Amino acid sequence: PLETKPRFHLFILTCASQQVSAMGDSRTDNHSEVTDFILVGFRVRPELHILLFVIFLLVYAMILLGNVGMMAIIVTDPRLNTPMYFFLGNLSFIDLFYSSVIAPKAMINFWSESKSISFAGCVTQLFLFALFIVAEGFLLAAMAYDRFIAICNPLLYSVQMSARLCTQLVAGSYLCGCFSSVLLTSVTFTLSFCASRAIDHFYCDYRPLQRISCSDIYFLKVISFFLCSIIILPTIIVIIVSYMYIVSTVLKIRSTEGRKKAFSTCSSHLGVVSVLYGAVIFMYFIPDRFPELSKVASLCYTLVTPMLNPLIYSLRNKDVKDALRKILGKKILLF
Repeated sequence: PLETKPRFHLFILTCASQQVSAMGDSRTDNHSEVTDFILVGFRVRPELHILLFVIFLLVYAMILLGNVGMMAIIVTDPRLNTPMYFFLGNLSFIDLFYSSVIAPKAMINFWSESKSISFAGCVTQLFLFALFIVAEGFLLAAMAYDRFIAICNPLLYSVQMSARLCTQLVAGSYLCGCFSSVLLTSVTFTLSFCASRAIDHFYCDYRPLQRISCSDIYFLKVISFFLCSIIILPTIIVIIVSYMYIVSTVLKIRSTEGRKKAFSTCSSHLGVVSVLYGAVIFMYFIPDRFPELSKVASLCYTLVTPMLNPLIYSLRNKDVKDALRKILGKKILLF
């Protein structure tokens, strides 16, 4: 009996050590599952990856050229020192940065066999993209309000759209973007990703991430619905109401030339709003059963919209075209 006690204690210690080591191994396995993800991208033949790389490269080059050029024109020409161009310069800044969050990594993955992105890189990509896309939505609403004041109350425009108010509207857009981005990112990455590491998308977005989670995503759905309710609905309401007043005011103008001039200042903004909100609504309100359609819709607001915005505003805006001719004329003379 005296010999059985040490053997019994030894047996218990052996079992306990095995259990602790097994728990440690499971922690290591769980930790290793979330150290990186795989961005599946577009499900096409490998030969088409070169074509996709060339298309992404050309579009991204146009985004860089167009948005940097637009910001340079607005900063250098004193005639464009107005609230509308202040907003437009910030719009170009936002387009440039949130496309830069997506496009370079997508182009790298066209050549990479692993197509991996680190956990920290995925968090950063989702955070920055959410920040800039939400800020753009609020900025477009501020631009609609600016056009409403310019057309409906032109005599009070310089007073109501003061430099202080414009700065507050832009700062508020970035602040709302930061708040929503922190909330969405923190809730998304508290999920457990033990089902798979493969994200069926070409960048880290919360909907593809929730597909590979083995956690209960009810709270994430509530948060995403809440954010859509306080971001998309208010900005759309501001834009719609502003343009209702704008249309009613323009229709009261008797001269055809005056109507054309008033509508020309709004057509560029309406084009940008239609492309962005159309793609976003299609992306986030369609059922999550069609990932390939979601990727196509994502292309519209991650690459197509930032590429088109400078073209829309430069080709349909006389002041921008005059400023561009002036800069190009100086360059030609210097050459």
